[in-house]
Amino acid sequence: MLIAHISDLHITGKNKKAYGIAPTAENLAHCVEHINQLIPEPNIVLVTGDVTDKGQLEEAEHAALLLNKLHAPYYLVPGNHDDRSTLSSVFGKNACPRDNNGFISYVLNDYDIRLIGVDSTIPGSAGGELCDKRIKGLQELLSTECEKPVILFMHHPPAKFGVLETDKDGFIGATKFAELVAQHTNIIGILCGHIHLTAHSGWSGTVISTAPSMGLQLVLDLTLTHHSAFNLDAPGYLLHYLNPDNTLVSHTITVKDMDGPYRFKEHRGSA
Repeated sequence: MLIAHISDLHITGKNKKAYGIAPTAENLAHCVEHINQLIPEPNIVLVTGDVTDKGQLEEAEHAALLLNKLHAPYYLVPGNHDDRSTLSSVFGKNACPRDNNGFISYVLNDYDIRLIGVDSTIPGSAGGELCDKRIKGLQELLSTECEKPVILFMHHPPAKFGVLETDKDGFIGATKFAELVAQHTNIIGILCGHIHLTAHSGWSGTVISTAPSMGLQLVLDLTLTHHSAFNLDAPGYLLHYLNPDNTLVSHTITVKDMDGPYRFKEHRGSA
C-alpha cells in the first residue's frame, strides 16, 4: 500500500499568496501533478490540516478545486488555520466525515491499513488537544480489528519537535493519548503536519512523522530562542509505503526539477 501525505497547504483565495509572498496554491498544483504521475499510483492521499490559510470559504473552495484534480481518493483532517464547518460544507462527508460529537474524526477500513483521522484542533487556538470525548472515541475504534495495522493521521504532533513556534503551541491531553497508543502495538505510525518540516520521532511505541508544507517551511532553530520565521522553498510531501512485513517506510519527496536520472552502469567508467 502506498500513501501520499501532504500537509499545511495554507491555500488563500484565488490570485493571492500566503503572507503576501508564498505561492501556496501554485505549489499545491505542482504537488498534485507530481502525485498523479507516480508509478505505482498511491492508493490514497492524506491531508493533515491547515488546508486553508484563514479558514475562509473562498480558501476552502480554492483548495477543493486543486485537490479534486488528484487521481487517488483523498481525505483530510482540520488544522488550526481551518474552520470545521467550512471544511465540512465544501469537502463533505466523502473527504472529511464528522463524528457524532461534531469532530472531523473517522476511520477508513477499506485498505490494507486501517486509517483513522483524528481532529486535534481547538477553535481559536494554535495548539492541539485530544479531549476526553475524542480519547473515548479513538479508544472505541482501536478496540476493534486489533490485528490489522493502524495509522493515525492528525494535524498536531503530540510531542515536541524542537521547533519553537509549534512547541509553544502545546498539546492538551498528550499524556492520555500516549497511554492509549502504548496499549495498541498495531499502530505503526502517526502522520502529522503543523511544524512545516519533515521530521520523525519515536513516541509511545510508534513513530510520529510530520510532512513538509507547500513551500512555506519553518526555520529550524534548535536554540529555541529566536522569533519564528519561515523560508520559501520547493513544495514537498511524504510517501509512506507498507512493506509485506507490515512495517512502514517513509520517503520525503521534493517537487522540483532535477538533473537526471543517470544510470550507474552507463557512467561508471566516465570518472
